[in-house]
Amino acid sequence: MNAPMAASDPADVVVVGAGIVGVACALQLARQNLRVVVVDRQAPGQGASFGNAGHLATEQVFPIADASILKRLPAMLTDPMGPLRLDWKYLPRALPWFTRLLLNLRPAPFQRTVAGLRTLNEGSLAAWQRLLASIGQPELFRHDGSLLMFEHSASRPAVEALQARLRQQQVPVEYWATSQVRDAAPHLSEHLQGGLFFPATGHFIDPLGVVDALVKAARGCGVQFMQREVSGGHLHAGGVSLATGQGPLAAQRVLIACGAHSAPLTQALTGKRVPLDTERGYHLMLPHEHARLPFAVTSLERRFIMTPMAAGLRLAGTVEFAGLERPPNMARAWQLHRLSQGLFNQALSVEGATPWMGFRPSLPDSLPVIDRLENGRVLLAFGHQHLGLTQAALTAEWVAALLQPSVTDRPALKPYRLDRF
Repeated sequence: MNAPMAASDPADVVVVGAGIVGVACALQLARQNLRVVVVDRQAPGQGASFGNAGHLATEQVFPIADASILKRLPAMLTDPMGPLRLDWKYLPRALPWFTRLLLNLRPAPFQRTVAGLRTLNEGSLAAWQRLLASIGQPELFRHDGSLLMFEHSASRPAVEALQARLRQQQVPVEYWATSQVRDAAPHLSEHLQGGLFFPATGHFIDPLGVVDALVKAARGCGVQFMQREVSGGHLHAGGVSLATGQGPLAAQRVLIACGAHSAPLTQALTGKRVPLDTERGYHLMLPHEHARLPFAVTSLERRFIMTPMAAGLRLAGTVEFAGLERPPNMARAWQLHRLSQGLFNQALSVEGATPWMGFRPSLPDSLPVIDRLENGRVLLAFGHQHLGLTQAALTAEWVAALLQPSVTDRPALKPYRLDRF
């Protein structure tokens, strides 16, 4: 455990952001005998890390959008309940970001994205197993696979094509016939046609509980947590000074890991504008559904996921682009229950159900920024879109390695550098 810091002592690293990425990074940095402070306007894990789907999505090596997004644009603007929603009032602000997104769907940049996602995802399962074992709580994760199921025979060619593409990327995948789906998940409807099973995935039984466990381990290594809002900052010869409502915070380095809120501070400290937007994600938690599914199940046609957790069954998914300011449209969360209808032998209970909305930080090439700038005074770890939970443990290992001067020269880190924009 590191020696406690005096109030006047500058930290070695201030981590801005107490979500799953920031907390995992703080723990790894503290294990290098660094004095670490984590600061966030909310309590740890209360942002997107609270409400994610809980799925370790190592199979998702393709960007969430593809070339068909142009055909879907009218529906995105007009259907408030659609799986991919763009608030028409937000369109003027979103247009530059969407233009970059479309440019990144061209063959060469698309392949760079797939390679970058694959590199991160291939190492994520083992990284999480190492991290949870190191804090003595491997039971928080269940390595039991996940299923992408389909309902209509007309979907079979698309499923088979996806299986072939995934195998080209060396993603472990098995085709399951109807009987295999029924044997593994007997509460699902007998009308389902089959699916793709991903054995190298799994789910977390309590996403917030994972953050809490890492916070406890980090405190044990001397990490301090402060609930403050960082409003700006500047660099100086000795490091960095961050402005908060309770006074400045001084450190030799800062790690910006505050998800969808990372762009302003990055620009203030580096002068670089980041094309960061947010996918607003929703979930509906069903507290009386504990035995319906053995593992996470995604519907191909309905485009949402159902994950069994200690607190019940979490229905999650859909993407909404409406920025950080507009209030949540909780009807989208309740729509998830309607999407579940017909997928089970008996309808899911919504008694005591709770809706939620959070911000997923998204960059137009679907890759995060993991980088070191300004002679090592500024570290970056944000923009993981809907894969923040999946990639957090490996990101934390990479961020800790960034303190080694030669690491930024390694080709493996090039896809994640800020200067790609």
